[in-house]
Amino acid sequence: MRWRKSTYSGGADDEQCVELASFARGGVSLRDSKAPSAGLLHLTAAEFGALVE
Repeated sequence: MRWRKSTYSGGADDEQCVELASFARGGVSLRDSKAPSAGLLHLTAAEFGALVE
């Protein structure tokens, strides 16, 4: 997976960081960049669209 940091990440001392990875078949995974091994949230394209909206 190729992870990229959300442009909405930041906060005091850059402590609120979210990373995204897109899938070729559609969908997105999200993770906390400060704790990448803590787990992932997998969303379909529709679910991710609803989250962003």
